[in-house]
Amino acid sequence: MLQRLNITKELRRWSDGDEAALERLLPMLYEELKQIAHRRLRSERPDHTMNTTALVHEAYLRLVEVNEVQWQDRAHFLAMASRMMRRILVDYALRQKAQKRGGGESTVPLDEERHARDEQVETVLDLHEALERLELEHPRSARAVELKYFGGLTLEESGEALGVAPATVMRDLRFAEAWLGREWRRRGKAGPS
Repeated sequence: MLQRLNITKELRRWSDGDEAALERLLPMLYEELKQIAHRRLRSERPDHTMNTTALVHEAYLRLVEVNEVQWQDRAHFLAMASRMMRRILVDYALRQKAQKRGGGESTVPLDEERHARDEQVETVLDLHEALERLELEHPRSARAVELKYFGGLTLEESGEALGVAPATVMRDLRFAEAWLGREWRRRGKAGPS
């Protein structure tokens, strides 16, 4: 509990312009950031070239550039870090898709392994697009999915970040699961594994 209070203090100092607060903050949150990155990468293909550490560092570099955020607490920071990691992986998938479509690479015969990797890139992009549509129609439900499943926050932490009770987070998650399932079936997809 004491560490969470220290994290909140450092986040607020950082929001107020104290750059040194970020240096004090990173060691306190590094292991949690690695866990989030690990969960994010678990759904990627096994030979993904970005590893956990690289994803954490890339997210950290992007978070350092964020100036306008008034950090509320640990849950808020971890939620934003998770969102950054998702964006990094989607950008990566988009680059892979562009290269596959002739982004300066020579033609390589298709084989089963490459086809499987291409399908995983498509699944990441499809899921990202579905979550963006959910966010347009039901923003809190989309954020609940991101916090719980991608960020690894507990129901309590997710509720804290969203400003709602844990039971509401659970209802939002159930709704989002049903909504995403309908959306996936409507588009003729088997669903992400």
